[in-house]
Amino acid sequence: MYGLLRAFLFLFEPERIHRFVSRLIRFLGKHAGLAALLRRRLAVEDERLAVRAFGLRFPSPLGLAAGFDKGEGLAAGLFALGFGSVEVGTITPRPQPGNPQPRMFRLPAQQALINRMGFNNAGAAEASTRYRLLAFRPGPLGINLGKNKETPAERAAEDYLAAFDALADVGDYFVVNVSSPNTPGLRDLQAPEALRSILVPLVAAAQARGGKPVLLKLAPDLADEDVDALSDLAREVGLAGLILANTTIGRPTAEGEPVAKEAGGMSGAPLLGRALALVSRVYLRHGSRLPIIGVGGIFDADDAWRMIRAGATLVQGYTGFIYGGPGYAHRIERGLLRHLEQAGLPGIEAAVGLDAREGAATPSAPARLGV
Repeated sequence: MYGLLRAFLFLFEPERIHRFVSRLIRFLGKHAGLAALLRRRLAVEDERLAVRAFGLRFPSPLGLAAGFDKGEGLAAGLFALGFGSVEVGTITPRPQPGNPQPRMFRLPAQQALINRMGFNNAGAAEASTRYRLLAFRPGPLGINLGKNKETPAERAAEDYLAAFDALADVGDYFVVNVSSPNTPGLRDLQAPEALRSILVPLVAAAQARGGKPVLLKLAPDLADEDVDALSDLAREVGLAGLILANTTIGRPTAEGEPVAKEAGGMSGAPLLGRALALVSRVYLRHGSRLPIIGVGGIFDADDAWRMIRAGATLVQGYTGFIYGGPGYAHRIERGLLRHLEQAGLPGIEAAVGLDAREGAATPSAPARLGV
């Protein structure tokens, strides 16, 4: 059913469709009773799926990744669609329009997207107002933080602190985004000393505000040795965890596609293999001492199960949601329960890092092209 609707929606420019869908989700989220009713149909409420991480309870391991709700106050409506958590952003301290349009492109044959949005958002103060008014919030709300485009790198820490300060009371956990490819020079902040200058004061500020968890989101394009060094830094400065990984500037499986020549970060199915490898690598290095949110190419329960067994405590989807529609979370959560039953495990937490603990090779990503 959704496949036919998607074919129609994909006839239109992506941001136009996003605005249309956002209006529907915003309406849904403003009516707590309606949102709760829909969630009862779409969420799989089963204690075996519940996860404790960062001092928070997640009713399901599947969350919506940052990027869909860019501070627009859509989280309540998104929770109604069955997600265990919603991460919003990226939010910058001051409003900014983002990059010129067009800035989002579809690659249906690869089940992928390319975006160069550029942190378009209304700013931290406005986002704080919107999230304080959420009518429905059955799971954790994560807030992804970034710096404004015009802020020089040497003052980046000020932007992350300002955004956090404005949003500290409304977010359950916070994510430092220095890995988007769409803000000039941002990925340079992944250099250890530059990153340390951002993380140390931010973690201190978060501790002063009740111990809010702070996570770091890394790029999949980093060399393995750099990922090792940054995961070590994350533990050293007291981060709650890592998110692996952001969009890629590479074009896996998309060679020859005209749209693939567009600048920006690619997300979707082609990222699954690299995301699995990164999650497995960091889990083998740090185990449960540095929890991981695995993101990149999760389209179905099999993908989520591979990611969890590779070492992800939680998983997120975004492009899979775009291609999968409103039943996306329900299908994945149902499928994860089937995997648990087949594996004879009592709950999803028992599956985290199972392949690593059993000495199995990192599970490979399936070749999955077309829609």
